[in-house]
Amino acid sequence: MTVRPVFERSSVLSLRVLPPALLGRGMARRLVERNVIAYRRRWWILATGFFEPFFYLLSIGLGLGHLVGRLHLDGRLVAYAAYVAPGLLASSAMNGALFDSTFNVFFKLKIAKSYDAVLATPVEVGDIALGEVTWSLLRGAIYSFAFMCVMAAMGLVLSGWAVLCFGAATLVSFAFAGIGMGATCYMRSWQDFDYVSMASIPMFLFSAVFYPLSVYPGWLQVVVSLTPLYQGVDMIRELDAGLLTPALALHAGYLFALGLAGMAVAARRLGALLRP
Repeated sequence: MTVRPVFERSSVLSLRVLPPALLGRGMARRLVERNVIAYRRRWWILATGFFEPFFYLLSIGLGLGHLVGRLHLDGRLVAYAAYVAPGLLASSAMNGALFDSTFNVFFKLKIAKSYDAVLATPVEVGDIALGEVTWSLLRGAIYSFAFMCVMAAMGLVLSGWAVLCFGAATLVSFAFAGIGMGATCYMRSWQDFDYVSMASIPMFLFSAVFYPLSVYPGWLQVVVSLTPLYQGVDMIRELDAGLLTPALALHAGYLFALGLAGMAVAARRLGALLRP
């Protein structure tokens, strides 16, 4: 019986999982492929981050919604659950990307020393940064797609333009994947993850997910509007409502630039750590 070489079988799996057009034919695809193989028997782990925003939608969007009533959105009244759902979609995209680009990257970098082994292959430091950011983006996209299915099933989609919300959520995932990996490369111990919680929890609570930005005083509105999660929340909420304004391009450009900057920082820092 003829046994195909491991590399050949790996290449075939990679083509099935990640089309070459997505990352080109660079070695970053191998990092994504490695993560797919690692999770194929633990797929249920990928589902855990979806449930937090989903439970928020049920408890706050539906439960508290009976007390809040309807809110004004672009001159029309919408149910509170429909107002909150796009914000929770953005936070779901953030959760998926941020979790993988922080905890998992730190474990591979500091504990398992996976990247030291990876660099013994033709994979370069830049490929590691691109591959891991792409995988974190894909994880966030999985959460986003599942959450959008829930929104549609619950009748919380406000317009046909909501189909673009998935692309917007993927852009949110890219931004947080880059930020997360860039920050993780500077972490020294597990205690440093307290800073991740200190940043992500206030962002989740104050980025206009649950109420309009106008409820804040003027100076705080400026601060909140500069956070990446607010940019994602506002972009997805406008798309869901069918509000195609020039602000959408500004939100998209902000998030894309932030993701690229984080990935560049990660590549540079990884080079200093792994190839001193």
